[in-house]
Amino acid sequence: MRDSMDKVRHCLICAALVSLSATASDLHHGQLVYNGTCIACHGSDGTGGLPGVPDLTGKTGLLSQDDAILLGRMADGFQTPGSSMVMPPKGGNPALTDADLKAVLKYMRNEFQQDPQTRRKTQ
Repeated sequence: MRDSMDKVRHCLICAALVSLSATASDLHHGQLVYNGTCIACHGSDGTGGLPGVPDLTGKTGLLSQDDAILLGRMADGFQTPGSSMVMPPKGGNPALTDADLKAVLKYMRNEFQQDPQTRRKTQ
């Protein structure tokens, strides 16, 4: 019985490590996409590098919306009400895939939805 429990424990640990590795990989990929496509307008800190570009930071900001809504806007382009700026489809990079958009959304949520105090401590 103890052998069985040890095997189960080992499997659970391995599954958790694979999951953490995939998450870290997704975040790194998302960061690469963000730095290559999004950073020019949204800035390195997500606060919007140009007039009319929305601030992505904060727990109740744009990133608090549902994934399907945000992924649709990222894929199709979007103009924030009241803004003179229009985000082009895929941030102007037609080579981005659905997987790229999902990874960059995951990265932005991880980076920009945190409390600013927490974000400073983890950077």
